[in-house]
Amino acid sequence: MQAYKLPYRFHAMDTLADRIKAARKHAQLTQRSLAEKVGVEQPVISQLETGKNLRSVHLTKIAQVCRVNPLWLAEGIGQMDQTSAQPGNQPITHELELLGELSAWDDGDPLDEDDCEVPYFAEVEFSGGNGMTEVIEVANRKLRFSCATLRAAGVDKQSAAVARVKGRSMERLILDGAAIGFDMSDTSIIDGEIYAFNHGGMLRTKYLYRLPQGAIRISSENDDEYPDEVMTAEQWNDEVRMLGRVFWWSTVRRSPRRK
Repeated sequence: MQAYKLPYRFHAMDTLADRIKAARKHAQLTQRSLAEKVGVEQPVISQLETGKNLRSVHLTKIAQVCRVNPLWLAEGIGQMDQTSAQPGNQPITHELELLGELSAWDDGDPLDEDDCEVPYFAEVEFSGGNGMTEVIEVANRKLRFSCATLRAAGVDKQSAAVARVKGRSMERLILDGAAIGFDMSDTSIIDGEIYAFNHGGMLRTKYLYRLPQGAIRISSENDDEYPDEVMTAEQWNDEVRMLGRVFWWSTVRRSPRRK
C-alpha cells in the first residue's frame, strides 16, 4: 500500500486547539482566510487555536473547509486527512450517526407500531406554462419514518416533513435528487446549520449565517460553482419562507447499467 505523504509534518495532537491549528496549516490557510470560509471573525479562530474557546459549534464547518476527518478534529480519533482514510479518494464524508435500519415497504402497507408518515413538499409548476413554481405540500405523497429515528434526531413527528433537492449546489454532501428531512418547528437560524426554505417559489437547501442588521448569508457546499449570496433583512422577510432545519438526507444512486 502506497503511503500518503502530507505536506506538513505533524506530531501527536493532544488537544483540540492543536488539531484545529494543524488542520488550518494542512489546508494552507491563514486564520483570517479560515474564518472567512467558516463564517466567523478571525478572533474566533485565534481563540480556538489557543484553547481559550473550545465550543464545538464550528468544528464540522472547519473540518469541511480544511478537508480533514471531522472525527479526528473533534476527538483525535483516526487519521487527520479524510481522503487518505477512504479507498479510491472518495468524496469527503461528514459527521454521520446511525439512527436506524433500512426497511423496505410499498404503498398500502400498514404502518408498523413505531412508524409514522410525514408530509412531502415539492416545487409545483403553475398552470399556464410560464415556468413559475410554488413550494407546496403534495397531498398524495408521504415518506415513512421510524419514530425512533425522529426521536434520536430530536424531532417531533408532528413537525417532520420531507422534500427532494434539485441541483448541484450542495453536492459532496447532499446530491442532486436526494430526499431531505426537515423540522418545521426549528426555523431560528443557527450559524452553519442547513435549512430548507421557500425562496420566491423555489425550494432551496443551504447553509445559513446571520449577519449584522438582520442580513442573512446563504452558502453552498459546492461553493466553487455557487458563490455565497447575501440578503438584507428586508429581502429575507419579503422573499423567503423558512421551512425548517434539515436533520436527515438520503440519496438513491441509479445503476449506470440501467437507463
